[in-house]
Amino acid sequence: MLPNNSSQVYHPSKPGQRIVVVRSEGINITGSLFRNKVRFAEFLRKRLLTNPTRGHVHYRAPSRMFWRTVRGMLPHKQAIGAAALGRLKVFEGVPAPYDTKKRQVVPDALRAVKLSSFRKFCKLGDLSSQVGWGKQNLIEQLEGKRRERAEKWHKQRVQQANTVRKALNQK
Repeated sequence: MLPNNSSQVYHPSKPGQRIVVVRSEGINITGSLFRNKVRFAEFLRKRLLTNPTRGHVHYRAPSRMFWRTVRGMLPHKQAIGAAALGRLKVFEGVPAPYDTKKRQVVPDALRAVKLSSFRKFCKLGDLSSQVGWGKQNLIEQLEGKRRERAEKWHKQRVQQANTVRKALNQK
């Protein structure tokens, strides 16, 4: 869930930690897709009357939407908040240096824990693609390739473990 996930990323009990959020397009948001599109349209209307280029920055990418949500929860204009925000990295998909690292799930931010089963929700990637983010198909293709590579590696790993186990049992 977007707000819960955001608050868990920079909880006061985690000072100084570097945090990397991957697959930000899969983050869930409470409310239907239509309701969230209407809310985002209201946000898009916020601009400066005299010079709209100086006003609000309306990020369309899911990673930047999540980053902005976290920024709203931090005192980012003070040194401690700016430093905390500098230690946060957010990505769509799972890029190369992080695809081989062990990932961690925040259980307090899971939809099954935070949202009743009859409540509507949508994914951040779907909302982003509806409001102007054009990279969803590309990310899905890259994620499919990454999953195939990971599955192949996992099968090899299990096979090696089985051969070692058999060799140890035969001695």
